[in-house]
Amino acid sequence: MLCAERMQRIVQAFILGLILGLAGMQMFKIAFLIMVAMMIMLFVAGLTGFCPGLLMLKQIFPSCEETKEK
Repeated sequence: MLCAERMQRIVQAFILGLILGLAGMQMFKIAFLIMVAMMIMLFVAGLTGFCPGLLMLKQIFPSCEETKEK
């Protein structure tokens, strides 16, 4: 079963694929903006431990820690 943390990694992989696709279609400005936004979110999450995307995913999917306890 998918948990929030795993789903976050899947979403990140999808976003990176989207950026790669946009760069391949010569849409460098959009790809750059999405990449910068993702970098800022990951940097903030690394420094503070707060990740808004993970917070939203935990409302939809259970946390991986919760699924291990069951």
